Amino acid sequence: MADYLTLVASQLGIPMWTMLLILLLFVVWEAVWTIIAMWRAAKNNHLVWFIIFLVVNLFAIPEIIYIILTRKKNSEKKRRR
Repeated sequence: MADYLTLVASQLGIPMWTMLLILLLFVVWEAVWTIIAMWRAAKNNHLVWFIIFLVVNLFAIPEIIYIILTRKKNSEKKRRR
């Protein structure tokens, strides 16, 4: 993997430490959104969504969509109370 990162970094003309920092930021981005979405899916008893988040990693796109969709439903429930 280090050889691949070195190759990509040299092709882009950026230092290796910058490439590692970019990779770390993508990992943290994915982890944060996945944790939030999995927590919300578990809280709402959405087992299928929970499993999708556990298995699929697509740069947090499904997680963000789920959070947006459930936020609207949760805000409507709070208004009714």
